[in-house]
Amino acid sequence: MAETRWLDEREMAAWHGFLEATSRVSRHVETQLKEDAGLSHAQYEILVRLSATEGGELRMTELAEGLFTSKSGLTYQIGQLEKRGLVHRRSCPTDIRGVLAVLTPAGREALRRSAPGHVAAVREALIDVLEPDELDTLARALGRVGGRLRPHPAD
Repeated sequence: MAETRWLDEREMAAWHGFLEATSRVSRHVETQLKEDAGLSHAQYEILVRLSATEGGELRMTELAEGLFTSKSGLTYQIGQLEKRGLVHRRSCPTDIRGVLAVLTPAGREALRRSAPGHVAAVREALIDVLEPDELDTLARALGRVGGRLRPHPAD
């Protein structure tokens, strides 16, 4: 059995800083979206992902992978958005087992109205706190972490 490599003081400071920052930024953004738009952060990201596609639709499995959530978690969020008329589901024409999530005009409008406040909250909580070189370093570092932990399709 390999010996445990305990975190030293510097590593522990980085870990605790990461935990606090991600928790506080997430809470800040979640609160802003709930208060200003009546959306959870997950729901907002669903609308963003759908709006970025041609036709405003994605297979549920692709949407789940892009949102870093479980299929059941996505199904719940889509159900909430459907109740509000912001998305609907339909069968995939190329795969009878597939289901598409489709952005409605009301969903596009909700995204248009909520985006300025969301961007302001992200800037306030993260972007405007950092110097340009820190942003570059953060993007590279977190991109490398995400890439290492991202599931890779079987060869």
